[in-house]
Amino acid sequence: MPLGLGRRKKAPPLVENEEAEPGRGGLGVGEPGPLGGGGAGGPQMGLPPPPPALRPRLVFHTQLAHGSPTGRIEGFTNVKELYGKIAEAFRLPTAEVMFCTLNTHKVDMDKLLGGQIGLEDFIFAHVKGQRKEVEVFKSEDALGLTITDNGAGYAFIKRIKEGSVIDHIHLISVGDMIEAINGQSLLGCRHYEVARLLKELPRGRTFTLKLTEPRKAFDMISQRSAGGRPGSGPQLGTGRGTLRLRSRGPATVEDLPSAFEEKAIEKVDDLLESYMGIRDTELAATMVELGKDKRNPDELAEALDERLGDFAFPDEFVFDVWGAIGDAKVGRY
Repeated sequence: MPLGLGRRKKAPPLVENEEAEPGRGGLGVGEPGPLGGGGAGGPQMGLPPPPPALRPRLVFHTQLAHGSPTGRIEGFTNVKELYGKIAEAFRLPTAEVMFCTLNTHKVDMDKLLGGQIGLEDFIFAHVKGQRKEVEVFKSEDALGLTITDNGAGYAFIKRIKEGSVIDHIHLISVGDMIEAINGQSLLGCRHYEVARLLKELPRGRTFTLKLTEPRKAFDMISQRSAGGRPGSGPQLGTGRGTLRLRSRGPATVEDLPSAFEEKAIEKVDDLLESYMGIRDTELAATMVELGKDKRNPDELAEALDERLGDFAFPDEFVFDVWGAIGDAKVGRY
């Protein structure tokens, strides 16, 4: 059967950054996202939050990345709840938390918190800093940006390609949250929606980006990182196991990924960047989990449509994902 036959069903994506919260640009469950059309902000039919008795009683230490006393947080089961616990610990509005890194206070995209936290990891929360508005002339089709999101409705820059259009604009940096393009709010949008909007901007014209950079510690003020290195691999924890955060159902404590899983996740994440201009290790991990036991690309395509239908992955991408998982299985790295 040729790939793509029977691929009719679309379901909301099962990843960590699809839920919404009132007061944060349409991040509340059941509220339409700013782009409409059944995107990640559409109605969600997920399971209710688990009762407190079923939540992992694990305690994590955290600090604000720009400097603060150490806080203790526990009792969260997804990224959105994690940000809420951090905000509560430091008496901040939840909307101020942009993203978290593990075991470093620097804006290091290799250490970005995704859907898994090592049980001995130290969490650094990056909060909103200076806002800025930048005009960009799109002289080439590719801007040189890789987009990711924070797990709760904020899309931001994960990588800037050296020598690209954006690389020549020094006001734009890795870690900057993209609030709006040409006045259109992106709060609550998924990374792939933002990447698509940037790609669709006409070449040869100027557009405006409204950005918010993370508040920096003194030793980071002069930094302008190019983001994570291609092929550096996802950082899924350094402790004795990981806490996997889920958008539906309780968080679970799991063993560290196997060598096959780590390599397959890395290769699929590279494909996401190549095809869609995004990086998302939790999405890549979900795809590997869906594909590792499938017998052919058609079964993988059906599984992706069932669980991640809103992404509408093209057939050639699914073929490449199938090949990447197969290569990792037999040790072709």
